[in-house]
Amino acid sequence: MRGGEAAAAARRGGLAAWRDRTSALVTDLLRSQTATRTAQRGAVAAFSVRVASAAVLYLSQIVLARLMGGFEYGIYVFVWTWVLVLGGLSNLGMSTLMIRLVPEYRERGEFDHLRGLLMVGRLLPLGISLLIAGLAGAALWWQGNLVAHHYVLPAFLALACVPMIALSDVHDGIGRGRGWLVAALLPPYVLRPTLVLLAMAGAYAFGLPLTAVTAAGAAVAGTLVATLVQLALIQSRLARDVARGPAKRPVRLWLATSLPLLAITFSEILLQNTDVLVVSQLMSPADVGIYFAAAKTMSLVMFVHYAVGSAMANQFATLNARGDREGLETAVREAVTWTFWPSLATAALLLLAGPQLLSLFGPQFGAGYPVMSILAIGYLARAAAGPSELLLNMLGKQRASAIVAITVAILTISLNLLLVPLFGLKGAAIATAAAMIVGVGLNTLVARRSLGLRIGIWSHLGR
Repeated sequence: MRGGEAAAAARRGGLAAWRDRTSALVTDLLRSQTATRTAQRGAVAAFSVRVASAAVLYLSQIVLARLMGGFEYGIYVFVWTWVLVLGGLSNLGMSTLMIRLVPEYRERGEFDHLRGLLMVGRLLPLGISLLIAGLAGAALWWQGNLVAHHYVLPAFLALACVPMIALSDVHDGIGRGRGWLVAALLPPYVLRPTLVLLAMAGAYAFGLPLTAVTAAGAAVAGTLVATLVQLALIQSRLARDVARGPAKRPVRLWLATSLPLLAITFSEILLQNTDVLVVSQLMSPADVGIYFAAAKTMSLVMFVHYAVGSAMANQFATLNARGDREGLETAVREAVTWTFWPSLATAALLLLAGPQLLSLFGPQFGAGYPVMSILAIGYLARAAAGPSELLLNMLGKQRASAIVAITVAILTISLNLLLVPLFGLKGAAIATAAAMIVGVGLNTLVARRSLGLRIGIWSHLGR
């Protein structure tokens, strides 16, 4: 009797264990399918915003170049490039830290840390950005010969945008960390350039001089409104998403994580802008305008890269926090695939239509077509590895990623200083494309050796 009872108990235990394993498998499958659908919706939303952003940004640059002329347009490009550099430096890497830690803290239920991060992660960059803008303004005031005189007044005006750019970047990170992509991306990437364009159209209608000074004033107004709108959208969601309660603020730990991310962010900014800054120092404002128009035209390829990265970054962090290795490998493969093939098609279309697109800026801008052709190689190399830098950062390899980014930044600066005097605009394009290719190779190597992940498109062909 006892033997029969023991056998029955064993069968019940076996059935219970089988039921539990089956339930766990079904739960994991449903979670994986839900995560995939969420990532796909996020990618579509981010891509839609980026497409709209590309259209508005491109239209605004064409109109500005037409209204202002090559010389004044080149001055504005130089000044706005410095604003982006200083604003990116001011956020202390908190934007990327938000993308990584917001989903982690939510996944682990650490809402006290989340509340502290949301407060410190915004106040600290705001304070630093005000300091940097003030120091830059003082340098212009006391050492006006640092730049040519025609840059000084537009630069003074545009420095007001630095704190707003820093704060907007942090809210971008919060929104991307929570998957609120439209609220995070629409104000800075669509609303801001639209407002700048409308302000310049208003200046034209009222007969104001269409100079770089006027454009800088329009940029201040547009950036202020867009930043406030983004703040309102993100804060309203946070009020519903994060209940009030105690906050923990391990600032040293956050800074220890964010400063390598800052090095990565700043190095990325240098990669994107060093060519323009070097050209502006060694060539005329008109040349700056031509190069910028060509580079911006070809950089439309990168909107696919940024859209996929925006959609997948929080997914990488969540899967890593959950310990879901299979899901992570699937997400990486999908991210690379979604990045490369649309980027390849976009690059082909841009090169085909390149002369006509450049002619929209003005007759002299056609000289930038060789720049487009050279930069296409670098952009496609980046697309071939998907959002590799975000992947490394989300999986805790920010130090290795920082070393790669700094190496690429140093290479970018060195090659531009070497090649621009020799080859002019083509030299700047060659330097930037070469640095991109080196960065992709190093990120791919780090991902394979430290994470065991193969991220190149060549590793996923045929799967």
